Amino acid sequence: MPLSVPSISFPQAVSITSDDRVVPLADLFRLLGDPTRLRIVLACVEQKRAVGAIAESLGLSASLVSHHLRLLRAARIVRAERQGKQVFYVAADRHISGMLGELLEHIAEPPSEPVDID
Repeated sequence: MPLSVPSISFPQAVSITSDDRVVPLADLFRLLGDPTRLRIVLACVEQKRAVGAIAESLGLSASLVSHHLRLLRAARIVRAERQGKQVFYVAADRHISGMLGELLEHIAEPPSEPVDID
């Protein structure tokens, strides 16, 4: 049985393999490839959280969480929302939360049978 690959359409006119697309995407995956940063982002997908709440829930120091949040904000993975004197962090947009949701769903799937490629 031939392997079926779903078609993905990309609305941009620029080739998806051009460096101006691939390099930022690789940077995004590099940032999310760090388990600590990924745990921080996942905590921010669930709900808005302050640095102290993120640090406490993950068993990390507030300074370490702040360092990672600075990198994640620069990459537009999370955004900060000020409420009074408190700053809360949340996933930047539906693309980030959707992508992570899809990836989590993917890893939760049972492995499929191997496909013979001739």
